Amino acid sequence: MQRIRFIDRMTQGKVSRRDMMKAASAFGVGTLVLPKMANAAEVLTCLEWGGYDSADYFQAYVDKYGAQPNFSIFAGEEDALAKVLAGFAADVMHPCNYSVARFVNAGVASEIDTSRLTHWNDIFPALQNAEGVLWDGKTVMAPADFGNSGLAYRPDLVGEDFLADPSWGIFYDEKYTGRVSMTDNEMAIIIGAMVGGMPYDEAYKLEGDALVAAAKEWGTKAVNVSRFLWTDSSEVQQAMASGEIIACYAWNDLIANLRAEGVPVEFAKTKEGSFTWFCGLTLLNTGKADEQAAYDFIDAWLSPETGKALIEGSGYGHANMKSFEIADPEAIANMGITDPVEMMKDTLVFKTPTDEVQEGFNKVWGDTKALKG
Repeated sequence: MQRIRFIDRMTQGKVSRRDMMKAASAFGVGTLVLPKMANAAEVLTCLEWGGYDSADYFQAYVDKYGAQPNFSIFAGEEDALAKVLAGFAADVMHPCNYSVARFVNAGVASEIDTSRLTHWNDIFPALQNAEGVLWDGKTVMAPADFGNSGLAYRPDLVGEDFLADPSWGIFYDEKYTGRVSMTDNEMAIIIGAMVGGMPYDEAYKLEGDALVAAAKEWGTKAVNVSRFLWTDSSEVQQAMASGEIIACYAWNDLIANLRAEGVPVEFAKTKEGSFTWFCGLTLLNTGKADEQAAYDFIDAWLSPETGKALIEGSGYGHANMKSFEIADPEAIANMGITDPVEMMKDTLVFKTPTDEVQEGFNKVWGDTKALKG
């Protein structure tokens, strides 16, 4: 056990080379496997989503520095923000547009000098100027990955009534109990309010008594009708593939992966509308690494080669326009985003709630899940 702990601390840069050399022989660790040491303060640390810590997404950075940065994986932006506010020293964060304001308001995000990013001019203009990227005229996020949040369904399993009139209402209808899966977040309340006739521009900023009422009416239905509330995309993908569920809240990767397996699946064109999300890289002022390393990491993420890897490997779109020119056309078709510009025009781009509104949603959603019948 002590040997394993030593190796773990060694690979994280928490053991000095002098101590490492003294202890290596005692633990039976050969010097040939010792990592190249760097000052711990100089190692770039990134807060990242699971799966995005692969060098495929920042190969140019690895080519320059000879190693990957340190990663801390988070389950959601609120989790990441709490970690930073608790004192975790991170240099780069990978938030989505609707959550960037949380980091800015908390005073932990820095302005990005886009002149230091060689791929900036190849980013879709609609993303360069989108909400969440700019804050008081300053760039606080470099757009990287994007995609859709939509209603995925099995056309071979759903009923004719749904096919004739596709609606998010399937998640709130008792006759579908145990046959659908909603995502485990406040979108269950927001979408429910939209099913009830409320425009998205009002639903995403519900608060006070109106929020509590929407959670009671729509959130409770979504919780009870869903077979499970998913947080793991592989879990919901498997359930769709097996036919355990016939519809779910989903991202493009589910569509691409199931189609590659030969499973019939479609994104519904619901009458309430579907959503576009995009995420990117934000500079944090809490880290200890050299700022240039942070810029190099962000720039590597914005490269068309990263976009190609993202499209072909993950089924998501990439902010660099050139990535769509070099990616496999079949992979582009499978993820369902053949014309990114038109797609962004025809869908609802997630908006940024105020901190107070987001905190209100966090609370009522937690309370709603706790009351699952």
